[in-house]
Order: sequence, then structure tokens, then C-alpha cells
Amino acid sequence: METYLNDKFGEVKPKHSSGESLKRWRTLCGVVKNPKRRFRFTANMAKRDEAAAMRRSNQETLRVAVLVSKAAFQFLQGRFWYYFKVFICLSHNVCFHAKSSAGAQPDDYTVPDEFKAAGFDICAEEVGCIAEGHDPKRLKLHGGVDGVAKKIKTSTTDGLCTENNHELTRRQELFGLNKFTEAAQRSFWLFVWEALQDMTLMVLGACAFVSLIVGIATEGWPKGAHDGLGIVASILLVVFVTATSDYRQSLQFKDLDKEKKKISIQVTRNAYRQKLSIYELLVGDIVHLAIGDQVPADGVFLSGFAVSIDESSLTGESEPVMVSSENPYLLSGTKVQDGSCKMIVTAVGMRTQWGKLMATLSEGGDNETPLQVKLNGVATVIGKIGLFFAMVTFAVLVQKLVARKIAEQTHWSWSGDDALELLEYFAIAVTIVAVAVPEGLPLAVTLSLAFAMKKMMNDKALVRHLAACETMGSATTICSDKTGTLTTNRMTVVEACICMKTMDLSKQVATEISDYALKLLLQSIFTNTGGEVVINQHGSREILGTPTETAILEFGLSLGGDFNSERQACKILRVEPFNSTKKRMGVVLKLPEGSTRAHCKGASEIILAACDKMINTYGEVANLDESSVNHLKTVIDKFASKALRTLCLAYIDLKNDVSADTPIPSDGYTCIGIVGIKDPVRPGVKESVALCRAAGITVRMVTGDNINTAKAIAKECGILTDDGIAIEGPNFREKSLDELYRIIPKIQVMARSSPLDKHTLVKHLRTTFGEVVAVTGDGTNDAPALHEADIGLAMGIAGTEVAKESADVIILDDNFSTIVTIAKWGRSVYVNIQKFVQFQLTVNVVALIVNFTSACLTGSAPLTAVQLLWVNMIMDTLGALALATEPPNDELMKRPPVGRTGNFISNAMWRNILGQSLYQFLIIWLLQSKGKSFFGLRGDDSDLILNTLIFNAFVFCQLFNEINSREMEKEDVVDGIWDNNVFVSVISATFIFQVIIVEYLGTFANTSPLTIVQWFVSIVIGYLSMPIAVYLKRIPLLFSQKDLVL
Repeated sequence: METYLNDKFGEVKPKHSSGESLKRWRTLCGVVKNPKRRFRFTANMAKRDEAAAMRRSNQETLRVAVLVSKAAFQFLQGRFWYYFKVFICLSHNVCFHAKSSAGAQPDDYTVPDEFKAAGFDICAEEVGCIAEGHDPKRLKLHGGVDGVAKKIKTSTTDGLCTENNHELTRRQELFGLNKFTEAAQRSFWLFVWEALQDMTLMVLGACAFVSLIVGIATEGWPKGAHDGLGIVASILLVVFVTATSDYRQSLQFKDLDKEKKKISIQVTRNAYRQKLSIYELLVGDIVHLAIGDQVPADGVFLSGFAVSIDESSLTGESEPVMVSSENPYLLSGTKVQDGSCKMIVTAVGMRTQWGKLMATLSEGGDNETPLQVKLNGVATVIGKIGLFFAMVTFAVLVQKLVARKIAEQTHWSWSGDDALELLEYFAIAVTIVAVAVPEGLPLAVTLSLAFAMKKMMNDKALVRHLAACETMGSATTICSDKTGTLTTNRMTVVEACICMKTMDLSKQVATEISDYALKLLLQSIFTNTGGEVVINQHGSREILGTPTETAILEFGLSLGGDFNSERQACKILRVEPFNSTKKRMGVVLKLPEGSTRAHCKGASEIILAACDKMINTYGEVANLDESSVNHLKTVIDKFASKALRTLCLAYIDLKNDVSADTPIPSDGYTCIGIVGIKDPVRPGVKESVALCRAAGITVRMVTGDNINTAKAIAKECGILTDDGIAIEGPNFREKSLDELYRIIPKIQVMARSSPLDKHTLVKHLRTTFGEVVAVTGDGTNDAPALHEADIGLAMGIAGTEVAKESADVIILDDNFSTIVTIAKWGRSVYVNIQKFVQFQLTVNVVALIVNFTSACLTGSAPLTAVQLLWVNMIMDTLGALALATEPPNDELMKRPPVGRTGNFISNAMWRNILGQSLYQFLIIWLLQSKGKSFFGLRGDDSDLILNTLIFNAFVFCQLFNEINSREMEKEDVVDGIWDNNVFVSVISATFIFQVIIVEYLGTFANTSPLTIVQWFVSIVIGYLSMPIAVYLKRIPLLFSQKDLVL
């Protein structure tokens, strides 16, 4: 079986599975009772193909539009290009109005009456085509960006005014909402209809119909209808319980999908900068974009610096596009690769190409998980075995009937009773197939995952891909960021070295800094920043930006600086935003007196290495000699040893002929000072790291910070041990492969790392050492490492949209302890599915063997079709609910991880399955052979009572074995049972329904009421499986470290 499953169902991986592998395993599922239900939570390949075709069409259309736009911009007044563009439009179906490309005059465009009545001078289609068509003539026709802003009634500085509700509603009605068309939530009755598509249920329904006709014709009403109505009632019960479970599951996934789509963006509206959901965006809003943001709607560029956009999601072109006032078009769904800017929204929702694409992509569904596929393989194998047993059982029963009639010499006369008996045999065979094909196996995976994902949301973890839950349970290594994950991300500048003097900022320090140095320091702080100091709508001061920027701006304000006055005093010529490769950011200013100056800020040792001057203790510029360098390096090491994050600020005066296109110099700077920023370790991190170590999970810190800072934090967290290695990224890059193989297992801290270093470390851990790696990331440049890792964990607060899109799980509170919680839930999912598989395979084995052997030995089956349907529901829907929804416990984190090579069905599971199956088979065989004499059964109804006893004992064996399955190796299976309300409810409901079926529904279920003694014996037989389970768990395993199959 192991070879078969790996060959046929082993191609699907947790991430990046090919479309061919996803299609291939479906064709191998030969015995499928209900395809609509079996494949519900798998990728919709037809919709994905449709989305891919739409994407290719969009890419070609937009690629041509971009090329035409460039040509039109260069020859804006040339008639030749008008005809050229019309030809391109006709050839490639580019959405352009020919009249706008002809250099048309304003009177060529007529505003529709409904837009004019609302006060707009442009319609939604016209303004939407500006960005989508990359159409410079159309933009010029409407007066450029300012003209478009005026026509859609917005301000380029204050944004939309939304105080008038009537105007706001009309804007939403005419220009649309920033929402994509989604498939409507399916009703409960649709799930009922899908549950009825089960092939075995449909055949049983046909059997019930025939049974009703023949029974009523031969025995009359109502006696002749009992068997048929019993099957119908059982079918309806199975259908409604199944539909209810599936419907609840779909609601959970719907809620999770809503959470995934919660994206916020910075917007200026009503003259205030504020954070809004992208779904609240309207045409006319002013949106602020920065590195890593996804453009939330179509729009045009207002202002910004060095904006580079990745349009590959739409155009297929990998080369980034520079966006500026000359090329101002921004398309929804593209990503900001570099720079920052403001844009005005011109089209939203389904009026954008991204909206149309997302509407189709959303129907494509999530990839199926490897465990789903593997369990589909198990269901297929067991289903084929069950089909064979069902056919043989039917053949044997028919042969026994024919042999009996031949012996009685009535083989030429067949009565209605004989027809009903044949029909009952056929129904039994069909029901054996229903029981034997464990369709609940793959569905239990989604049930457990849905339950876990919902609970994980409460624990501040949003799972984007189902497979991540499975994989996280196997994780052997976590590569974690420092800032915001291990630390609180609430930063404060606590120490500084200005003018070569170290200062404790708990005291007033502004008086210790010379006027010249203070002026330079404040200019550097307030101009070379990605943050802002604004007055919010409540009238109070608010600092916007990253925690690092916020801390430095707060420091500047504490020195008496004024953000707005510093920004207004200088003209910004060029901005180079911070990125994790350069580890620095810079700005070029035109000063009031006409001179030009560049400010630089970043990693202390990198910026210090670029300096050749400093501001000395007298506030004067002096050469940076060796002693001064050593002094500053000592300060950096001193700050770092206190676990402070250090940044160096420097400036350089430039020649006046510098333009916006001139790169910021890489050396020749004057050091202004060094600041030490405190970012405390999060409470509980040390305990979480210790928990990981106990669970066999290695925690590694990968950070861009100074190595001394990193080591200090790592020791505080318990990550860096005496035998561990702390290494810097540049040193790591220089190592040979042999050296890397030797040191990587010992690396616990990597400082001053680049995104490429992180990617290299993750790749080696996965491929060379076979680790299952979880990686955290927050920046755009972390996307490759998140993509490469087995589980990518993006930060929900500090993370960019690019990082989140590349991740499998989003940590909503940016807390390392949450990552440990995810690992615990991942293990819980894995173990819960193992429990359910153990339980269901036991029922499968016993049900098959009991009916088959009984048919062969006695010529009848002890379990009828109605009874088997009830057993099927116990082991399928109800069993999955009970076992697949067990919450995690602390014991899970005391076991070693499964890892990459771990197999699913373990030796312990086979031991439990075979042991319990043997016990149940022996008990039922004893009841069949010795039951009448043991209970003293006599008379015509003795067979019915005995079969009822067998059915009752069989059900109680499953009920107690369900409790046994809560633990595969632990003897105490009732520990914590009362904490799981779902489990207790399922067990209680099963017990109550069993009493009702036996005592009150005998006419339909072919049962007879039992005496108190018979009930007691049935329950004792079931209960005995518990001490047997204890003795089974004491049997030593031959291969304790390896699993047999799967």
C-alpha cells in the first residue's frame, strides 16, 4: 500500500503543486460514492483554467496598452499614431475609445445625464479607461490629474468629503464599490441535494421503492411497507445529518475567507489621513502607498518618489515599471516594489481588470492538502476491497437462497417473499459498499482543518492555505525575525551619542547639544523618514509610520523639533526608501539658501563606514580619525550589548547641479550621531522557546540587526545556547558548501542578514538537512523566503501586503508565542485525523468481515441495510465530528515532530486497529454461534432478538472504541473528555438514538426490544474494549521509530 500510495497519490505537495498533479489523482479515485461531496473542498480546476485564460488575455491586452501608451506619449499630436492605435485596438481587443486617441477636443466627450445630475463631469467608464488603458491623450483631454480630480469632485490635498450622505450614496451608486463579485453562499437545501447524490443512497432508495411496491402488493398496508420505509427513513437521517455537518463547515470557511480579505490602507479623506479597509475605497479617494503595498484600485499618480511597480500579476512582465507624473498609471492588484507615493482612485471593484480576475480566481478554491489526497487514496483502496466483498457477499447469499429452494424443490415457484429476500440481499450488498468506502476519511481532514482554523483565529493566527495547518504539525525548525516577533515592537530611543557624547535620554538632553548639531539632527530626523506627524480627526497629534520611525520622530519632537516646519523649509528632490538589502535610507534636500544636502540613516556600522567626518564635542565638523571611529564603535557595541537597536544618522553637502535622478552618494558623509532604541522582549517568549525545544523544534533568529544586539536578545529569549553559533550575513555568504553543511545545524542566530541569506538558509535546511521549516517575515524582500519555506508566517501588524500574500499563515498579533500555538494546533490536526482514521478503519474491517463470514457460514447477514446505514453514520459524520475536533493539549508539545519522512498510519495505529477488530469479530462470532443458548432464546423471534443483540453489541463496541481512539498510546483515554463538548454530545446522542432504534423503531430497523440483562451485556461487551485497549497499548512496537505504511 505504501508503494501504491506514494506512486499514485504522492505527487501533491503542501505548496506549489502543478495543475497536472492535482488533476491526475482525481482520475485514480475509482470508487467514489458521491463526487460532489468527495471533491467539494478541492481545487476547482475548470474555474482555474478559466481564470488562467482570462489572465493571459488581460496580460496581452495590458501589455499592448502599455506599448501604445509609450508611443502615444512620444507622438502625442501625430495623426499616424491614431491610426496605428486603432489598428492595435482592433487586432488585440484593447479597450480604448478611438475618439479619445485622436487628440479629440473636450466637446467630443459628452457626460451622461445621470452623472451630470449628480455633479460629476466624467462618467465611471471614461475615468476608468484612463488608468486601465494607460491613455495619455485621454488624461490630457480631461485636464490632467488635477482636471480629473475636479471632474470627480475630490481634492488632491484633502481627499473626498464624505459628510454629505446623499452625495456619498450617489458616488457609490454611479462609480461602484471596491468589492469583487463573489459566489453566493449556498443554502442548506443545496447541501441536502448534494448529499442525496451519493450513488449507494440512490441505489438504496430504488431498493426501498421496489420493496414498498412488492411489500404492499404481497402483505398489504402498512405491514408490507415497513422494510421500505425503514430504508427511506435511514437514508433521510443520513442525508440531513451529513448536510448539516457540511453546511456548518461551509459557513466556517466563508467566515475565514472574509478574514483573509481584511486589508487596510492609508487614505486621506475629509482632510485627515486615516486607515480604511480597501473595501471602503471610493473613486476620488487619495491613497498612500509604500513598499510592499498592493495597489487596492485603479488610479493615477499624484506625488511620490522612486516608485517602482511590479505589474507581473496583470501583464506577465517581470520588469518593474517606474511610475511618475510622466507615467502616472497604477493598476489594481499590482505591487509597490520600491518607493512611496499618493494616488487618486479612478476605478474600483468590478470596473478594474483585477476585480474581474479575482471574481473568477475566488471560485478556483484552495489546493487540496497532501493528507486529503493520501486519504482519498486510502478510501479508494478500501473501497475496491469493499466492493469485492459486497459482490461476493451478495453472490453467496443468493447461492444459499437458491440452494435452499432447490432442496425444498420450490425453485420453480418464486413468491413475493422470495423477491423481498433477494431485494434485502441486494440492499445489504449495497450498504456494505456504503460502509466499506470510507468517504469520511478525506472529509475528516477538512472538518478538522476548518475547526482548527476557526479556533486559531481566536488565537490570533489567520490560516490562508489549508495545507499549512497540516504541515505546521510536522515543523522541525522555526526561523524567526527578532523585531516585533520576539520583541514587543514598541520602540523608544533611550540612549544616544550626539557630538561624540553619550546621553541618557531619561534626562533633558537638548541643552547638551550645540545649536548647529541640533539643527542638523532635527533636519535629518524630520526629512529623512518614512513616517509623518499629523493631527488626527480628534484634534490630537499622531505619529504614523513603522515603530522604528515612530521612535525616532518621538525623539525629534522631545528635542523641541517641529515636523511640518522642517518639511516645509526644504524641498525634497529625491528619496531612497529603506530596504533590507542596503540597510539604509536617504533623502536629497534643496535647502532654503539654495544649497543641496543629502541625509542618510541606517545600520550603524554600515553608515559609520561611509563617514569620513563627524560633529565633535564642540559642535564643529571635524575629520573622523581612528580614535573617534573606535570610540563610536565602542558606543555601538555598548548599546548593542544592552539589547538596543542602533541607528546612525549622517549627512553630506552636495554640489548644486544635483538632480532628482542623481543617486545618493555611498560615502563621504559626516556623522551626526548614533541612537539606541529599546524594544523589549515580549512576555512569554522565553517560555515559548523552551516549549519548542522540548517539542523537538529548533528556533533560529534571523535578523537584520547588529550581531551584538541579536546575541543579547537571543540569550534573553533562550535561543542562543553555549554550543550554538551566531553569524553575520556577510560571513555566511562567504562560506563554502562544505563549511555550510558543517555550521548550518549549529546556527542559532544570523545577524545583519539580507533576504537572500534567509532564503539560502531556509533552502539548505529543507533540501540538505530534510527539515520542515517555518519562516517568519514582514517585508517585501522576505517574500522569496516565505515562498521557499514549508510554512511561511507573515506578520499581521508590521507585515506588508506582499509578504502576507506570499505567506501561508498570518500572525495577527506579530507574537512568537502565537507561532508556538500554531505548531500545537498543527500537531492537533494531524493527531485528530490519525484518531479518526484508526476508528473508521476498525469499523470498516469488522463490518466487512462480519457480514461476509456470516453470509458464507449461515446464509444470512446479521446486520441489515438500515442498521448498516446507522453504523455508517456513526463512523462517518458523527465520528469525524467527535474525533476530528479534539482541542490540543500540552502533551502534544512533549513529543518529537513527525518531520518530513514521518508516515501517517503508525505501528501503534495498526496494533490498535487489528487488536480491536479481532476482539469485535470474536465477540460477534461467539454471539452468532452461542448467543441463543447463552441467553436462552427460544421461539420464532429468537433469530430477530439475537441479531438485535449482535447489532447492539456491535454499536457499543464502536461507541467505546471511539473513546479509546482519543489516545493512540496513552492509557488514560478519558483525561479531558469533559472539556470537549462536541465529543460528549456526539457520544450521548449516539447512545440515545441507539436506545430509540432498538426499543421503539423495531418495525423499521428490524430490531426487537431487549431485556435489562441483554442491555447490560451489550454495554459490558462494548466496555471491555477499553481494558483491551489498555493491554494493547502495553504491547511493545517492533519498529518504534518508523511507521509501517503510508
